[in-house]
Amino acid sequence: MRRCNLCGGSRFVTLTRRDRYGYPAAADGCLHCGLVFLNPAMTADAYAEFYTDVYRPLVSAYHGRLIDAESIQGEQRDYASARADFIEPRLRERSCKTLLDVGGSTGVVANVMQERFDLRATVIDPAPLEIEVARAFGLKTVAGFVEDYDTGGATYDFIVLCQTVDHLLDISLSLSKIRNLLSEEGLFFVDIVDFRAAYRRNGSVENAVKIDHPYYLTDETMRAYLARNGFDVLGIDYAADHLHVGYLCAPCKREPDSLPDSRLVNDQWREIRAIQNSLP
Repeated sequence: MRRCNLCGGSRFVTLTRRDRYGYPAAADGCLHCGLVFLNPAMTADAYAEFYTDVYRPLVSAYHGRLIDAESIQGEQRDYASARADFIEPRLRERSCKTLLDVGGSTGVVANVMQERFDLRATVIDPAPLEIEVARAFGLKTVAGFVEDYDTGGATYDFIVLCQTVDHLLDISLSLSKIRNLLSEEGLFFVDIVDFRAAYRRNGSVENAVKIDHPYYLTDETMRAYLARNGFDVLGIDYAADHLHVGYLCAPCKREPDSLPDSRLVNDQWREIRAIQNSLP
């Protein structure tokens, strides 16, 4: 990557050259805005092959238990119920009828939201096998990427991007498309794996980096992304795992020059350097 996906900067610092699985995955940080990302990241075709053949066995071996499209459904239902509790007060204030779950995988989250809030739900995901599971819930499904999704001008009242934004290849492009797909009275929910929480918990930057996450977001960089793409943060949800941070947003005017405070960016680099050089 020659230009930062958030600010367009070109001055980077390399934080690690290997991920937690042992892959030679270099993570760079933008000195201007603080965004951290794999550089280079794999291509879309390479990631498609990775998710088809490697991803589930890899994370299963790493965690020492089977993690596949079936085994995660219980966890996903719990996750969806907790997010629904957070979203419900704002959603009840609006007459939302339609839901789009971007990167919705097996459709568990969309199904919980559909049943709880009486929504007509659509799941879009590039993985055909997981889309098949979502279809079994009776959900409308689209196999593909949101950037390519043509709705013929139709919009959605509620859009969710759950446990997915870190996996995107172009966050700016995806958020811009989602903003265009959101109705003017709609709501958008997105959550991140907080990179600062991850490297603090692990005591290591390398152990917080994984090849399936092209991006590593903090509260500061996510807020800048949202402001730039026309989302006003109405509420923040800290998940029980103390790693995920969720943002419930309404559409607003885009602020194309929004950036994290430079003092906070410098604080992040000092903190990372301290962790990298801490004694055992």
